[in-house]
Amino acid sequence: MCLRLLEQGTDLSLSEEEIGLISRFLQELPEKAMGLGIRVLLAAVVFFLGIQMIGLLRKVVDRSLARTNADKGVAQFLDSLIKVGLTALLILMIAISFGLDAASVMAMLGSVGVAFALALQGSLSNCAGGVLILLQKPFVVGDYIIEGSKGQEGTVIEIQLFYTKLRTADDVIITLPNGSLANNNITNYTAVETRRMDVTIGVSYEADLRRAKEVLLDVLNREERVQADMDKKVFVKELADSAVLLGVRCWFLNGDYWDGRAAVLEACKLALDENSISIPYPQMDVHVRKEC
Repeated sequence: MCLRLLEQGTDLSLSEEEIGLISRFLQELPEKAMGLGIRVLLAAVVFFLGIQMIGLLRKVVDRSLARTNADKGVAQFLDSLIKVGLTALLILMIAISFGLDAASVMAMLGSVGVAFALALQGSLSNCAGGVLILLQKPFVVGDYIIEGSKGQEGTVIEIQLFYTKLRTADDVIITLPNGSLANNNITNYTAVETRRMDVTIGVSYEADLRRAKEVLLDVLNREERVQADMDKKVFVKELADSAVLLGVRCWFLNGDYWDGRAAVLEACKLALDENSISIPYPQMDVHVRKEC
C-alpha cells in the first residue's frame, strides 16, 4: 500500500514539528500512563477508605440513637439516608479529583436531578412518605397494622428510606411503599396496650336465653387472659332467621389477643354443649306445592 502511494507520487513526509510532537508524546506516554495508574489506584484506595469511614459513622450514629432510646424506625431511616448521601458525595469528590470542574459537575447534577425527579416521582413520593411517617408516627417498629388500600397487614419490622417492611402472621415479609402508607388509612392494633374481642355466637330459639348468657359470661370470667378489670359482656346482638345471635365481648392484652380469642371460642362451644344449648345450623324451609 505504501509502495503504491509512493509510486503515485503521494507525499508522506512529516514536518519536523509533527515529528517532534509524536516523539515527545511517545516519550511522555509511559510517565502519563504511570501517573494515571497511580491516580486510579489512589482513587480506589480513597473509595475503599471512604466506604469504611461511612460504615463507621453509621455505627456511631446507630449507637448514639440507641443510647437515647430513639425510635427504631427513625434509626433505620437515618441509616439509609447517611449511606446513600455520603456514598454519592464520596463518588463526586473522586470525580472532581480526576479533573472534572466542580461547577460543571454541579450543573450536570442539577440537570440530572430534574430528569430523575420527573422520572422517579414515585420514589420521591416514597421518600417524602417515609419522612411523614417518622414525623407523625402513625406506627412504629413493632406495631401490628393494616393498610387501607389492599388490606395488607402484619408487624412492622423495618422503616427504610423508601419502603416499610411487614412480617405477617405466617412469617411472610411484605414490602410496602412509604408513599402509599402515608396517603392511606392505617389501622394500628398495638397503639394501645389492650385490644377488644367481639365475636358472635348463635343459639337456638328454643334454648333458655338467660342460661345461655350466664354460661358464656362464666367462660369469660374463667379465662385468665381476659382483663378482669375491663368490660365483659354477653348480649343479644340480633334475632336472625334461624338463631338468636349473642355478642360476646371482652378485652385482652395485645400479646394475648389471638391465643385468648381461640381459647374463649373453644370454651364457649364446650360450655354450650355441656349445658345442652344448641348452636343451630342455617336452615331453609322449602314448601312443595302439588299440582292437582
